[in-house]
Amino acid sequence: MKTPLTRRGFLAAAAGTGAGLALTGCGDFEPRPARLANAKAELPAYVPYRGVPTDMPATADGVSAGHRHFPREVVAAFPDGPPAEGPGIKIMNLIFNPVPPPVDGNAMWQALNEYVGCDLGFEITPVGDYPQKFAVTLAGGDLPDAMLMLPPDQNSAATPDMLDALFEDLTPHLSGDNVRDYPFLANIPTDSWLPCVRNGGIYALPMPRPVSSGPTFTRLDLLRKKGLDPDPKTWREFFRLCKDATDPGAHQYALGDPTTTWNLLMQMMGAPNWWREENGRFTHYYETEECRQALDAGLQLTRAGVVHPDAFSVVGKFKDWFGNGQIVMHPDGPAAWNDFYTVYEPVAEGLDIGYQMPPDWDAATPAGQWQGRANFATLIVKKAPEARIKQILRAMNALAAPFGTDGYLLRKYGVRGPDHTLEGTDPILTPQGTAEVTLPTTFATDSPFTLYYPQKPEIVPGQYAFQKEAVKKLIPNPAEALYSATDAEMSKLFGLRFESLRKGVMQGRNSRGEWDDAVREWRREAGDKMRAEYELAWETRY
Repeated sequence: MKTPLTRRGFLAAAAGTGAGLALTGCGDFEPRPARLANAKAELPAYVPYRGVPTDMPATADGVSAGHRHFPREVVAAFPDGPPAEGPGIKIMNLIFNPVPPPVDGNAMWQALNEYVGCDLGFEITPVGDYPQKFAVTLAGGDLPDAMLMLPPDQNSAATPDMLDALFEDLTPHLSGDNVRDYPFLANIPTDSWLPCVRNGGIYALPMPRPVSSGPTFTRLDLLRKKGLDPDPKTWREFFRLCKDATDPGAHQYALGDPTTTWNLLMQMMGAPNWWREENGRFTHYYETEECRQALDAGLQLTRAGVVHPDAFSVVGKFKDWFGNGQIVMHPDGPAAWNDFYTVYEPVAEGLDIGYQMPPDWDAATPAGQWQGRANFATLIVKKAPEARIKQILRAMNALAAPFGTDGYLLRKYGVRGPDHTLEGTDPILTPQGTAEVTLPTTFATDSPFTLYYPQKPEIVPGQYAFQKEAVKKLIPNPAEALYSATDAEMSKLFGLRFESLRKGVMQGRNSRGEWDDAVREWRREAGDKMRAEYELAWETRY
């Protein structure tokens, strides 16, 4: 077995691969075997924060806490003063929103630095450019103190060898009861820590997200106008609802996004969430009969005229179509619930958004809900002396301060006055605050997801009800916390191929036979090797 790659050796190899950082082609470099890359580690103890009572509490099976209002008495997260005084901390991460004003013109950012005790230097990159930025930064060798790391299937540079060579093993600081030194990190559920484990250690901090994922959102106001039941129980009832809800003359259709529609069909059949594990054996959803059935069902929907006619030719319009009533059902992530009201309620009179669980396929085939990733991404910390590592962890602990604390209020709503005003006890963003709070603290680390929408608190019980229903039907992805070098290297390439082919089959441009041929090619070129690596990883980890 080759010795672990050194920092100097890693940087030399990376520099020789170009911006793509295709590490598997670096001279005599060989990726770490799956057994070593996926070795287990003692996870941090889970110590839930109990500071804010609610009649919608978080649950052990993954339901997020819900709150109608912010508490009147805001808890000081650090009553003894700023927790991370010292030199500034450079953090490289990404953003989906417009970039916020720079720190010298950003009241929220300035206050955040004072709260933490040091200057937080966010180096912000648009999300679409981030994998390239990550690879180029690694190859250049001038690393920030901390970096967002996307999951391996979205970033082939995120290798276990890279972590071992360049980034800190945080196990001595965070494993077991050690995490109690950072109580807000200890408040992050265990599921979110699982993908942080590589090489037998804890190499990252979580950016937690709800495992319930998101529902199929429904425009209840539009469905009620037609007298339609928004809660079908089977595929046949769903198909009928789609036809009854569609009115081409009014430019109104049941569905828009072909990808999330196909995902919904797969969930109706209880299909694998990317991978299925049975007795240590892995099956990819490309290979399943459920996948073929979902393709056929998608073709039926398209031929029935219930999918928006521009659905296969445009991208990025689906939220707008839902908000302006061109489609009445739209599967999306959990954060979209609040966003829909923020963006579209001012222009969509009577907007009323509900949720729909995946209907059963039929009486013999119950549906499931694909479990969401427990993290959006993770944060890795550059190797440094112990005192520096502890300072960075104290700063990240501050960025994980939970709902009800002054730290949460500052991160999410900025400074009272310039960034938000109060309606009762609830913060309402000003135009300045709307711009400033896009500072991507949530893409460093975060507190557990909280159901809260101060502009319309009456929607929170419905969000909580969805999560309680969803967690009973979750279908996990058994590969989420594991590492496969082949999957990391090949998944994007094949993902693009299958995305195009799937849309072609749903439109009738491609045949099921072409899909089957593509699956055989995938197995031959990558899939069977991915499977073997995941099976070895599963045996090692579990």
